[in-house]
Amino acid sequence: MNLLDGTMFFSAFSSGATAVIKEQNYLNKINVFPVADGDTGTNLASTMKYILELTSVSKSIGKTTRSIADAALMGARGNSGAIFAQYMHGLSTAIGNRESIDRQTFARAAQEAISYAYNAMVTPVEGTMLTVMKDWADALSTIDGSDKSLLEVITQSHAVAQKSLEETPEKLSILKKAGVVDAGAKGFVAFIEGIKTFLSGKGVNLEDEIIPDVELRSHVHIDEGNIENRFCTEAIIEGTKLNIEGIKSIISESGDSALVAGTENKVRIHVHTNEPAELFYKLKDFGAVTQQKVDDMEMQYRVSQKRKYPIALVVDSVCDLPKEVIDYYQIQMVPLYLNFGQSQYLDKITMKADQFYSLLDSADEYPVSAQPGMNTLQNLYHFLGTHYDSIIAIHVSDKLSGTWNASTKAAEKLKKKISVINSRHVSGSIGLLALKAARMIEEGSVHDDIVETIESLTKNTRIFVSVNTLKYMVKGGRVSPVLGLVGKVMNLKPIVSVDREGNSKLYGKAFSKLGNMKKILGFVEELNRKCNVVSYNITHAHAHKTAKAYEDSLTKLLGRKPEYIMEVSPVVGISAGVGAISVSVLCKSDTWAPDVRIK
Repeated sequence: MNLLDGTMFFSAFSSGATAVIKEQNYLNKINVFPVADGDTGTNLASTMKYILELTSVSKSIGKTTRSIADAALMGARGNSGAIFAQYMHGLSTAIGNRESIDRQTFARAAQEAISYAYNAMVTPVEGTMLTVMKDWADALSTIDGSDKSLLEVITQSHAVAQKSLEETPEKLSILKKAGVVDAGAKGFVAFIEGIKTFLSGKGVNLEDEIIPDVELRSHVHIDEGNIENRFCTEAIIEGTKLNIEGIKSIISESGDSALVAGTENKVRIHVHTNEPAELFYKLKDFGAVTQQKVDDMEMQYRVSQKRKYPIALVVDSVCDLPKEVIDYYQIQMVPLYLNFGQSQYLDKITMKADQFYSLLDSADEYPVSAQPGMNTLQNLYHFLGTHYDSIIAIHVSDKLSGTWNASTKAAEKLKKKISVINSRHVSGSIGLLALKAARMIEEGSVHDDIVETIESLTKNTRIFVSVNTLKYMVKGGRVSPVLGLVGKVMNLKPIVSVDREGNSKLYGKAFSKLGNMKKILGFVEELNRKCNVVSYNITHAHAHKTAKAYEDSLTKLLGRKPEYIMEVSPVVGISAGVGAISVSVLCKSDTWAPDVRIK
């Protein structure tokens, strides 16, 4: 036990990681720095799970720690996860290619790794995980007695780390004001405690009952004004001989809590910023930008500290709802991915409409979309599940995306009441359904009644999309080049909709934008006469003047203004293209009833 090889090291690491995973809910509760977004435990647990799943274990400790470091870099979440990943990178570098190491070599490597963690931070802050890591590593190197076992050394150094943790409120005033220790530092101490438990021969079992060793006060004071930069933003940048100082300079100018971890060929960036899309637009020239992740810390704070309702509402980014509506109703939006070559962006979050349409015509490879990952959805549901009684998710048609299926599978893995609704719609028509659900939640309707109503209203909802040019459908592979050429010559303007099952279908065509507008207004007029339109919206792809013309005509036709007018999701814009415009309506009765035939 005093000589560590790769297998033994990973076993000890697994025990430490498992201890962190067990503590995640408690860590979320005491998370107040750098912002009180209640997700430090979730981020650290997710980082640990990723490492456990992807590490390739070897008899060689050098190969094993390198695999752990690589997995940590790819799977790190949040500020604490990124710091931990860079620390593991430093530890791996210090261990090198050794097959096994003794206690003294491990202590030296642990101390050498500290500089990697500190150097990753643009502005290191004491009283955090960094401080406790440093105090623990210093203790490893200063403990007397070469005859002591590894267990004895880890036990003594753990006591030093625990003491350092207890002193974090004295180093960071926000912790003292809240009456808690630093959550990231607490996670690291739990990690060392898990290693100690393994070395003692006990092991850590996730099935054991989780009992925090410190009870929370009945009220944890939160400073409401400390979220200066709203979005916790992360990504991987890959390339050859990356300009790390240049990357640091850009992210440090973009916000706070800035960190760059990794090597000259692959780095993970982390920063709190108000403009993630602007940040990634600047970073795109440094290398391929992948694994982008953006957490809305202001929304997380509201959920964890100022939750409005007992039911959480989740939508994906294909659902077009204005930001002010999302903020007011505390709606959680899961972005789909936009892939431009090797770089992957988050729809509506790290890629805004102006940037998207600018790149659309100039990109070497035409962009494609992809559904959110299972881990993204599971992490969201786990976070929401700790703060809400139940969850309702409304997603883009399962005939157009795999998002609904992925969300359903993610929900099944949690022991929480989660209803995942297949809207059978897209863009503005999903927006109308989500807005109805949000209003029902605000009115105090019960979970099952809301789900039943929204599922019923899917057939009362319609969308009509006027496509300005077939060029983008040809580039996206939805229309053949020959048909695209014919359409261009004839100035063909298709009208696209979805059928009752949620399939995309051609609903009409004209040979001018005005012709399409007349047809769509005719569809809406007929629906209003037969089914009574109760609300509608207008979405568009860089077509503000046309949207205003539709608003004027529809207001006169229906006697009311639209719920809202907004830019369509870039994911939808991949096919619809610049100039597209859509009208979505929600009716009082079934728009697919036998006596309702819209021509």
